[in-house]
Amino acid sequence: MCELSEFLKDHAEGNLVSWRHQAEAARRCGVSVKQTERAILEMGLLPARYLRNGSSISTEGQLALFKSRVTVAGCGGLGGYLVEQLARVGVGTIVAVDPDVFEEHNLNRQLLSSIDLLGTPKAAAAAQRVAAINPAVTVVPVQEAFCEKNARELLDKSHVAVDALDNVESRLALAQACELFLVPLVHGAIAGWYGQVTTQLPGQSTIRNIYRNWTSGPGVERELGNPAFTPASVASAQAAEVCKLLLGLGPLLTGRKLVIDLLHMETDQFPIPT
Repeated sequence: MCELSEFLKDHAEGNLVSWRHQAEAARRCGVSVKQTERAILEMGLLPARYLRNGSSISTEGQLALFKSRVTVAGCGGLGGYLVEQLARVGVGTIVAVDPDVFEEHNLNRQLLSSIDLLGTPKAAAAAQRVAAINPAVTVVPVQEAFCEKNARELLDKSHVAVDALDNVESRLALAQACELFLVPLVHGAIAGWYGQVTTQLPGQSTIRNIYRNWTSGPGVERELGNPAFTPASVASAQAAEVCKLLLGLGPLLTGRKLVIDLLHMETDQFPIPT
């Protein structure tokens, strides 16, 4: 590791290490790109890819993100954008959970989908995508539906879970598991031109309170559909909330629900019992 540190120090431009030198350091020193990224951040340097994070995320914050593990339940409309944004911002480990493969009707809105990937598992596509944009991030693809039986394993060691699911029953199962295993949960849901985001902290029952009147059947998203812009907008708000949780920044969406209306370009907030 001493050789690695010397190489990085010698090739840094100011406090930045370029991707070319990061990859070369990994090759020369016989370590992974992920190990090299950790070394860069622990030296107080910054991989050049994060330059535009600017003062929004400090070098110490980048190291905190790098050390973080986030479970994303669902890799479709919301989940695809979430995986991409969390990888680009530098979250070190992402558990990508989805039982499905891409179908043609996904192409209108799901970032990870393409014609060439029709029939490909969504979780595997998430790992493939991240490997192409930020190889320092580890994606653990899980081609399973989130449920009570696998909840402990999927949430193990995760600092935050993200709800990118498409039905109320699964959302409630995820929320209950997060309550049980004391994992903060960032919830998002979309339908047509509309979306909502909230955060449930350990000890809270926010999601159960949101859906307290639900009994059975699909949610309203099945009726209203989902155009391309809605998941992008809601996932961005969720990703920001995840980063705030991991960095200890800003007021969280706890005890309140953010509602996004893209048809009228309005947002509103409503109190929710926790």
